[in-house]
Amino acid sequence: MKSSGQAARHQGRPAKKAPQDCGDLGLRIDRGGGWFYHGSPIDRKEMVCLFAGMLRRHDDGSYWLETEDETGTIEVDDVPFLAVELFTFSCGRDQVVSFRTNVDELVTVDDDHPLRVAECPDTGEPLPYVYLRDGLEARLARPVYYELVARGVEEKVGGDDLYGVWSSGIFFPLGRLSDSD
Repeated sequence: MKSSGQAARHQGRPAKKAPQDCGDLGLRIDRGGGWFYHGSPIDRKEMVCLFAGMLRRHDDGSYWLETEDETGTIEVDDVPFLAVELFTFSCGRDQVVSFRTNVDELVTVDDDHPLRVAECPDTGEPLPYVYLRDGLEARLARPVYYELVARGVEEKVGGDDLYGVWSSGIFFPLGRLSDSD
């Protein structure tokens, strides 16, 4: 049971209200990880990093900037971030793979932050991604992907010959090895 002093303190607080929906904020993130406001580039990295910390992806796939008081949608061409640097520790099955993003976020590839490789519908080229947080992913920059591929190994998984990398004790396939018939 609360004392009358505790009850009085809680009664003085305003009720927490839902953030105001501001609709489309006029922000866009291009395929290269560049941020734009009404078509003009946002060149201040500190501002981009601040916005990146407020970015969320909803279950319907839409991207939102969310603060305690306001929320609004933004347009994202592919994914909001780009993995621009690769770090590896150890090798083989003991290897640990980490990436630094264009907003200086660090992520280690593991069960909670898996790698996935999609295929470009136009060219058939691999499109590698790593999961960050809150439904957000980073696409690996091409040089980073090539560096990752160089760390890869062949593994037989469920009867399939795969090529991929080990990280945090888990094998992450990058692709199938073609049959040699």
